[in-house]
Amino acid sequence: MIHTPLAERLRFVLFGKRNAGKSSLINNLAEKPLAIVSSHPGTTTDPVIFPMELGELGPVAFVDTAGLDDEGELGELRIQKTRERLLTADVGIFVTPSCDILTQKEEAMLREFQKTGRPLLIVFTFYTGELHPSKQSLTSYPWVGVDNTLPSGIPDVRKRLLSMKDLIQREPELLEGLVKENDFVLLVTPIDLAAPKGRLILPQVETIRELLDRDCGVMVVKERELSSFYHRLGIKPALVITDSQAFHKVAADLPFDQKLTSFSLLMARKKGNLLPFVESLRAFSHFPPGGKVLILEACSHHRQPDDIGTVKIPRLFTQMVEPTATFSWKKHLTCPEEVEGFNAVIMCGGCMVSRRHYEYTMSLIQEKHIPILNYGLFLAWVHGLLPRAIEMFPEAYERYLALYT
Repeated sequence: MIHTPLAERLRFVLFGKRNAGKSSLINNLAEKPLAIVSSHPGTTTDPVIFPMELGELGPVAFVDTAGLDDEGELGELRIQKTRERLLTADVGIFVTPSCDILTQKEEAMLREFQKTGRPLLIVFTFYTGELHPSKQSLTSYPWVGVDNTLPSGIPDVRKRLLSMKDLIQREPELLEGLVKENDFVLLVTPIDLAAPKGRLILPQVETIRELLDRDCGVMVVKERELSSFYHRLGIKPALVITDSQAFHKVAADLPFDQKLTSFSLLMARKKGNLLPFVESLRAFSHFPPGGKVLILEACSHHRQPDDIGTVKIPRLFTQMVEPTATFSWKKHLTCPEEVEGFNAVIMCGGCMVSRRHYEYTMSLIQEKHIPILNYGLFLAWVHGLLPRAIEMFPEAYERYLALYT
């Protein structure tokens, strides 16, 4: 990996009406023509992501969206996409021509974003020092005036965004609160058909880098060699982290008092909240005959014959939970109605999406009061590794003990 994944970048979502100057603003910020600019309304039809580096904020992604006043049936779909992007934004950037009247659609979307409580920057485009009277109230927010044809005002946009550093809620780190300096951690990473050729998967790479950043020692082995190396270590690891698919094999090769969890559980805690998963276990224990399970996997990868989402989890579910269960698969949800009719949802760890996106997906499922697990917790549960696999997460561990012991 030589580039920061999009899932790990702060998302700055630009929104405004057509021809407000959103694409020109992105080009001026990047100092190169990334986005297509045209006087023809509706040039940007779907959200487009542009990765950049932004000073102390580090790797970020600017998201250019379709105009709020787009028209027709397709226009409504594009506006809905803009809404979805705003719901997962870390910062909203409202782009509006300085001398135009503030429209009802602009006001409505502003109110919608304000409900999130996230930082908002107003950018007045085509700015010559004057504002339309209807926009005077917007100066109560952080704002900048820019000239779209020149880079005038662009340094001020960067400064304003950098000044929001302490207002932006960043994702927690994978190992936050779990290890300390000079700890030794053992990683178990199976190399099977699903493993990418010549590299490790993102959660494994992130874990190794974070351990090094925390001045920890780290050793990486495959599950087949684990027992041999573990008993030759001469030091007990502070933590063993395994791929969830190897949970049962790894647990069998380790002493019961060895702290053990999975990359998927670490990632799910980083991207969302483990408590709803823990609280859903009772419903999975009483799964109805013929019930329907939706499996959500955010990433796109080449499906192998023993794929975890399409093969392994359904097979384990029918073997150990309910033999008559049926399964459906999706990559993402856009509304709560998409989960109606399902008795349960099992989500991936979310390594390829942002925390905002993962939380949004969880909220859509919870709105319909549908039980939900993630891959790691499901695999730990069916292999009898709870509460061991979550004992290092105090809140989730205590909730499990309160509910099931």
